[in-house]
Amino acid sequence: MGNSSSTPKISAQDRAILDMKNQRDKLHQYQKRITVITNREKEIAKECLRNGDKRRALLALRKKKYQESLLAKTDQQLAQLETLTSDVEFSLEINEMLGTRMTNQEEDEVEDELEALAAEANRQRMPSTVEEGVIEPLPNAPTDVPKESAKERAARRAREREMGNGAEPILA
Repeated sequence: MGNSSSTPKISAQDRAILDMKNQRDKLHQYQKRITVITNREKEIAKECLRNGDKRRALLALRKKKYQESLLAKTDQQLAQLETLTSDVEFSLEINEMLGTRMTNQEEDEVEDELEALAAEANRQRMPSTVEEGVIEPLPNAPTDVPKESAKERAARRAREREMGNGAEPILA
């Protein structure tokens, strides 16, 4: 009594991933079975031709062709199943990442990386039709983005935390 540990809860996503992997394994087994049947039909066709029974050889080749079409359909199903499995696993990873709380330092690093990417994107220049003489040049627009200092960002986050931790705002 009370000394036994509880079993871990299995989420719906974990169950879906397990079901898809089980289905994938069953499809692999089905593929192996079809391959064996296809090889057997080919051998039957060869033997029937050796015995001079052309009609049975054609029937065996038709069965082989049908099994090959089933194999192609199974390949398509496997590809689709693999895509679905990877999508669900990726979704689960994203949810886990979003579910964990980021520290202020991690948020600062993410914002710094975003600023660096934005600056790099601004540096890359697209081909201009102005240089080719197609249209008249326009006046230059400001290219500097107002930057928030680390102190301002920390103060803004502190205000946001205070607003989030305090009582809900009173609506008039």
